[in-house]
Amino acid sequence: MAFTTTMLSWGAMEYARKLGPQLPETRAAIRWAADYLLKCARATPGKLYVGVGDPNADHRCWIRPEDMDAASNPARSVYSVSPSNPGSDVAGETAAALAAASIVFRKVDPNYSRSLLITARNVMDFALKYRGSYSDSLGSAVCPFYCSYSGYTDELLWGAAWLFRATNDAYYVNVIRSLGANDGTDIFSWDNKYAGARVLLARGFENFRQRTEEFICRILPNSPSSTTQYTAGGLMWKLSQSNLQYVTSISFLLTTYSKYMATSNNSFYCGNQLRVTQQTLRSLARKQMDYILGENPMKMSYMVGYGANYPKRIHHRGSSLPSVRVRPQPFGCEAGFQPFYYTPNPNPNTLTGAVVGGPDQNDFYSDDRTDFSHSEPATYINAAIVGPLAFFAS
Repeated sequence: MAFTTTMLSWGAMEYARKLGPQLPETRAAIRWAADYLLKCARATPGKLYVGVGDPNADHRCWIRPEDMDAASNPARSVYSVSPSNPGSDVAGETAAALAAASIVFRKVDPNYSRSLLITARNVMDFALKYRGSYSDSLGSAVCPFYCSYSGYTDELLWGAAWLFRATNDAYYVNVIRSLGANDGTDIFSWDNKYAGARVLLARGFENFRQRTEEFICRILPNSPSSTTQYTAGGLMWKLSQSNLQYVTSISFLLTTYSKYMATSNNSFYCGNQLRVTQQTLRSLARKQMDYILGENPMKMSYMVGYGANYPKRIHHRGSSLPSVRVRPQPFGCEAGFQPFYYTPNPNPNTLTGAVVGGPDQNDFYSDDRTDFSHSEPATYINAAIVGPLAFFAS
C-alpha cells in the first residue's frame, strides 16, 4: 500500500496537467491511503503498524470484504515494527509515501501537507535509527507471501530521496551518500526501489544520472548490456509472478526519464553503438502500454472492463462472489470456495480498471482465477500505470 501511494503521488506530480479532470480523483485516492498510513505511524509511540491479518489464515478464506469480521476469521492479527523488532524497509517506504503525498497536497491543502511531512520525517528517522528487515522481525507472519527479498538499503535510499525532494534538506543528501547503494539493477517494484530512487535523483546528481542510464541500458531490447527478456509479442518479461507489475513500474520510469531528457535535450549511448533518445524510451513504454491494452497475440486487454476482450475470471474475492445486494446473507470463511472460486463461470462483478498479473512468457493467458500469478490484480500494478497512461493519452 505504501508503494502504491508513493507511485500514485509521483504520477500526480509528474503528470498533473496531463491527468486533467482525473487529478482530483487521483488526489482523493492518495489521501485515502495517506490517512491510513498516518494512523499507522501515529497510533502508538515507538511503533509503526504495518499489517492487519495473518496472511496464512487470510488465504484460507474466500470471502467478501463485507463479511470479514472476527466471527468469520478470528486471526485478524495486527503487526508492527519497533526498536526491538525493526523494519527499515517498510518504514522507509512509508516515509517515502508520506513525503511524496505531502508534495501533492502542498498547494491544495497546506496543513495536511505539513502533517504528512512531519510524520514522514519521524518515520524516516525510525527507519534509519533501528536498522533491520521486517521479514526478519515478523517471520512467518509475512513470509512467504510478503517477504522482502531486496533487503532494506533500497528503501532507505528511496525514503531519503523523497524526503530530499520534499524538503531540499541537505541532511538527506548526506544520508543518501552514506548508504552507498551502488548495486546494479534491472528491475523496479514494491520490493526493489534502486532504479526508482536513481531516476528521482537523476536531475540533481550526476552519479545517479549515470546509474539511471545504466539501468535503462539493461532494459532496452537492442542494448549490448540488456539483461531483459521480451516475449515474442513484445512484452517486457521479468518474473512469472505478476509480471505486469514490473512492466508498469519500469514503463513509468521510462516515460518520466524521457521527460527529464527532453528538458535537458539529452541523449546517451548504450555501449558504443546504440544511441538512446527520449523517443527511444517513449516508444518502448508506448509498446508496453499498447500490449497491456490489447495489442498482443491474445488480442486481450489486461485491464478489466477495457476493450471487447478482457479477463473475466480474475483472482479477486469481491469480484468473484455475489454482491451483498444479490445475496445479503453472509458467507463463512471457506464457504466462498465452492461454488464461486472453483467455478469456470465469469465473475459476477466487474472490477473496472484493474490490471491483472498478465500473460505467461509465451504471451498466453488462461483467464483462470485459481492461477493467481497471472489473474490477480494489485494496487501496485495500477498505481504505476497511471502516469504512463496520462502521458500517452494527452
